[in-house]
Amino acid sequence: MSTTTCQVVAFLLSILGLAGCIAATGMDMWSTQDLYDNPVTSVFQYEGLWRSCVRQSSGFTECRPYFTILGLPAMLQAVRALMIVGIVLGAIGLLVSIFALKCIRIGSMEDSAKANMTLTSGIMFIVSGLCAIAGVSVFANMLVTNFWMSTANMYSSMGGMVQTIQTRYTFGAALFVGWVAGGLTLVGGVMMCIACRGLAPEETNYKAVSYHASGHSVAYKPGGFKASTGFGSNTKNKKIYDGGAHTEDEVQSYPSKHDYV
Repeated sequence: MSTTTCQVVAFLLSILGLAGCIAATGMDMWSTQDLYDNPVTSVFQYEGLWRSCVRQSSGFTECRPYFTILGLPAMLQAVRALMIVGIVLGAIGLLVSIFALKCIRIGSMEDSAKANMTLTSGIMFIVSGLCAIAGVSVFANMLVTNFWMSTANMYSSMGGMVQTIQTRYTFGAALFVGWVAGGLTLVGGVMMCIACRGLAPEETNYKAVSYHASGHSVAYKPGGFKASTGFGSNTKNKKIYDGGAHTEDEVQSYPSKHDYV
């Protein structure tokens, strides 16, 4: 699979996952009334993260929001926080991934910058999916615990006769939507991280070899030539030959040009 295809598929999966997380958070059917013992009832109850609803047999539905925050169970507030954090991280990752797509060229952005943005959005999608899955799983665990506690309270040890009738709640549709949405977001984040490897520029190691000029460099001038070393420009080390002329140091005597033949 090419890098562009992997990026686009991951982007689409992340969009679906984020939309599913938003839909699951706003749904009212996180827990629904269990109708196993009483399949025929005139009232059907279900609850969500933000309100509880009652639907009558006539089709009339009445929902009541939770007007308190401190009075709610701590686990319910934790689920709210996890879902909100997952949605926020998913939205930020979605914005970053738009500019990181290889098929979209913005100015003179290099592939290395797109690779970093792709990796960042992938990590955000992974954390977002984990938050959604964790929030839904925590709520499901709370439902299972309350279900079996209610079942234990309904039956007594006197011949297994039913003594009291309590409303039990089971899994609602929002839980399954949240699980699927979190999984899609998680898979999209993993694919984004994989696509990052295709955008990163390949590093090549070159062995540099430095070359230094050796010996004396000779500069020719009209009427003579000047020989000097290649490591400095000191005039005392320079020799000018022009057919018998002398340098600035009158004390030293230099051989004539006939000595070099």
